[in-house]
Amino acid sequence: MSSNATRIIRRFTPLQRALHWLMAICIIAMLFIGVGMVSTIKPDYLTLVSIHKPLGIAILVLAVIRLIVRWRDGAPPLPVDMPEPMKLAARLSHVVFYVLMIAMPLIGWAMLSAADYPVVVAGLHLPAIVSPNPGLHSVLWKAHQFLALAFFALILLHLAAALFHKLVRRDGVYEAMGPAGMAAAASRRE
Repeated sequence: MSSNATRIIRRFTPLQRALHWLMAICIIAMLFIGVGMVSTIKPDYLTLVSIHKPLGIAILVLAVIRLIVRWRDGAPPLPVDMPEPMKLAARLSHVVFYVLMIAMPLIGWAMLSAADYPVVVAGLHLPAIVSPNPGLHSVLWKAHQFLALAFFALILLHLAAALFHKLVRRDGVYEAMGPAGMAAAASRRE
């Protein structure tokens, strides 16, 4: 436990926690679907693409909603005794998460537009966001692939940090986003 034995565990709002966990599931699924897409030429490819496109748009919409909710509701303060470099890393990693959650779907959409492929979500054809251009498609494809790898790495760092806060620092940071019963159980243990 942290040196502040009288700490109060402050949590993200229920909406923020629901968006976090829903998006975590969607993003992890999306990354694995993307890996499956680029590593297969079987008919499964078309099935994966038919999931990947609308899931990407859903993630984009959820990310915008999540960003608005974050601006509106803020975030619990980080522990006072947390070292400043850790606080900076936490803030920067969250900025990068938001950038990737919005940029990845937009780059994917632009990539498909540049290849003159339709983006269809629930039967609705979304407009192209760039003009068809094979050279641009290639650049966007490489950017999409690179950023997906960066996203994987950031998720691993995020998981490592969450476990560090839960198991080593025991400072309430993990419980701030954890399931509803966690904060109550942590408070009872103190």
